[in-house]
Amino acid sequence: MKEKEKMLSGIIYDANYDKSLIDERIKCKSLCVLYNGLSPSNVDERNKIIKKILGSTKQNFLIEQPFYCDYGYNISIGENFYANHNLIILDPGKVEFGDNVFIGPNCAFYTPQHPLDSETRNKGLEYAFPIKIGNNVWLGGNVVVLPGVSIGDNSVIGAGSVVTKNIPPNVIAAGNPCKVIREITEKDKTKFEV
Repeated sequence: MKEKEKMLSGIIYDANYDKSLIDERIKCKSLCVLYNGLSPSNVDERNKIIKKILGSTKQNFLIEQPFYCDYGYNISIGENFYANHNLIILDPGKVEFGDNVFIGPNCAFYTPQHPLDSETRNKGLEYAFPIKIGNNVWLGGNVVVLPGVSIGDNSVIGAGSVVTKNIPPNVIAAGNPCKVIREITEKDKTKFEV
């Protein structure tokens, strides 16, 4: 089994020394540098490059610069996707975003998981576990989402949260580690506070 196949299967693989994976990361990061260097007014060229980077996109999306990822092809974004400045997605595992996802500045999504044993870790080995973000999710600034996490539809993640476990739909969650604060209710349509 090739290292890329292992990576995509969620089993331990050589992240640091496999030439084909290194080459894929260099290709992706070069496209990110190109994207980040474009004028924000050059929307058509920006969208063209993002479509080269990402695995799939819908029609309407905006990713503010700068944006960084490892491979790109493991990332899919839904309709009306918006990410503010400094989005980081480490994507050896799949990262899926639903429709109407709103991401604040300085957010990060990490699919790699390194072994706890230093001898194994020092060999450049790691795992990758997918991340899935549902529809209509809002993540505040400086949120970090860790490997293997899913966030349910219509949920809101408070700024500065570190999401270590799955978050159900229709809730407000925050903290480090991120925990459910309460459900979103009908009152939230007219009341704008947590």
